[in-house]
Amino acid sequence: MRLVVDTNILVSAGLKRGSLPHIALSQAAQRCVLLKSAATEAQFIEVTARPYLAPLIAPATRDWLTLIMAAAELVAITQRIAACRDPTDDKFLELAVNGRADLIVSGDKDLLVLNPFRGIPIVAPAAFVQGAAP
Repeated sequence: MRLVVDTNILVSAGLKRGSLPHIALSQAAQRCVLLKSAATEAQFIEVTARPYLAPLIAPATRDWLTLIMAAAELVAITQRIAACRDPTDDKFLELAVNGRADLIVSGDKDLLVLNPFRGIPIVAPAAFVQGAAP
């Protein structure tokens, strides 16, 4: 399964071990091909480096997240999309479409409201963990 994971899931997974986002990301990393674009990777790096957030992510967890991002398949974005009510989230739709994703996992209501987007399901981490996702 080819999977897009929103930055909010990565950050939430980094902040709290055992949380649904952490479990979802762990499962996804083990059984899926995770996708990234230059824009989604840059956002991950920028957000996790914020001074108020960086100290809250344990070094071992930061290393784990970095490994997950490094192993993700880099997708070139050739088809631009402007469909989300929050334009900063369009990068995840672009990644899903250009990377031929099977699923997007997100906790962002601006993305979840679009489920499905061009035939690609968008689910919360709980649905992914419970196997409700395809």
